[in-house]
Amino acid sequence: MANVKEPSRDTEGKVYAEPRRTQRVRIGMSVEVRSTEGELFQEKTKTITVNANGCLVLLAAKVKRGQKLTISNPQTQEELPCTVIFQGDYNSGRSEVGLEFSEPSPKFWRIAFPPTDWDPSERKRASAPTATAPVPRTTR
Repeated sequence: MANVKEPSRDTEGKVYAEPRRTQRVRIGMSVEVRSTEGELFQEKTKTITVNANGCLVLLAAKVKRGQKLTISNPQTQEELPCTVIFQGDYNSGRSEVGLEFSEPSPKFWRIAFPPTDWDPSERKRASAPTATAPVPRTTR
């Protein structure tokens, strides 16, 4: 889950990795996705990753790139319009679907995002607990 998009080519044909607009966070949060056009559906699902601009979810409903949807956070009852920007292959009756909010909404998820310069490889690991001397029992 790198903080870099798929490689792109510049006008000279050089390949470079385009940085993401915001940090992705891998978290399974309950959401409800509803169509606002095309074949109507309403589906409860969980996120795979989230960021300030949208999320990646698993959907059984068939959607198309560019389709307008609404996503809601059942814990806060907040609802935002979004657009399908990625459609993965169907596997076991579901596919990964990338949703982009109409405008960045980092507070929709109610989580703290890592800073933009955060490098997961530099993450501090929890240290092993230190052993403490047993407390002597007193007899009465």
